[in-house]
Amino acid sequence: MSEKIVQLNEEVIKGQIKELIRGSVEEALIEMYLAGVSVRRVEDITEALWGSKVSPATISELNKKAYVHIEDWRNRPLQGGRYPYVYVDGIYLRRNWGGEYENVAILVAIAVNEDGFREVLGAADGMKEDKASWVSFFQWLRGRGLDGVKLIVGDKCMGMLEAVGEVFPEAKYQRCTVHFYRNVFSVVPRSKVRIVAKMLKAIHAQESKMASREKAKAVVAELRAMKLKEAAKKVEDGIEETLTYCDFPSEHWTRIRTNNVIERLNREIRRRTRVVGAFPDGNSALMLVCARLRHVAGTQWGNKKYMNMKHLETALDDAFIAG
Repeated sequence: MSEKIVQLNEEVIKGQIKELIRGSVEEALIEMYLAGVSVRRVEDITEALWGSKVSPATISELNKKAYVHIEDWRNRPLQGGRYPYVYVDGIYLRRNWGGEYENVAILVAIAVNEDGFREVLGAADGMKEDKASWVSFFQWLRGRGLDGVKLIVGDKCMGMLEAVGEVFPEAKYQRCTVHFYRNVFSVVPRSKVRIVAKMLKAIHAQESKMASREKAKAVVAELRAMKLKEAAKKVEDGIEETLTYCDFPSEHWTRIRTNNVIERLNREIRRRTRVVGAFPDGNSALMLVCARLRHVAGTQWGNKKYMNMKHLETALDDAFIAG
């Protein structure tokens, strides 16, 4: 008798779950799609839940409705106050353009606001990731309320550097040290990459900008002694733009000398876009990237304090008094 009651209760619970899912079917399908579940898998799930499949056309229509909400989010006013630290990057996706496949750049920006929380600022189609694209992107962000920028962190891209100087002349630029290392490794034999990596990391492990500069000079000399002249030149020419973080509170150094924080988001984006493959147009690529960014921003990622900004406030106050 008890076994029958348990079985009955399980059937009731399953029925309630089905009704709940039926009541928010659009949201459930969109969430599955954005979470990286393929259309075929969504069909299988809906059939298992209530015995009938949702067609690809229906799923497509639901996603169009979702895109309206995503576009509203993408263009929302930025209300985090000031954004001292901004991280930027470009992610390349494949697009089918007139029967031919080509790469399209999606420019992404996130920031740490004045309260120390991470916030996704936005994403836009960057075409070729040139100066014009970056200027347009930065102006769009500034027009939505991006203000109080002290440092912009990113990989070295001449178009981006010129755009920073034009749109945010008061901001400093920090070249991502990880990307800098990779650039140096490109001219280092594989057998020597590990030892060169230790040498480069030692530069950024110093306790002051002056000490880092001195260490860099020693590394350049050592690289030349190892007959790695190209690597030595890259370090000599590029090291200064990787040391900008030293002008900010030491408590923030490990989090503002790389754009690892945005690279992690990019990995989430790539995971989702691998399911899609090539996009039919640039807008669908942009919308899916924004959908993933919006999803991540609503998780613990955006709700957990990332930095103690009192350190920056104190440093700025001290600089003002000294000035």
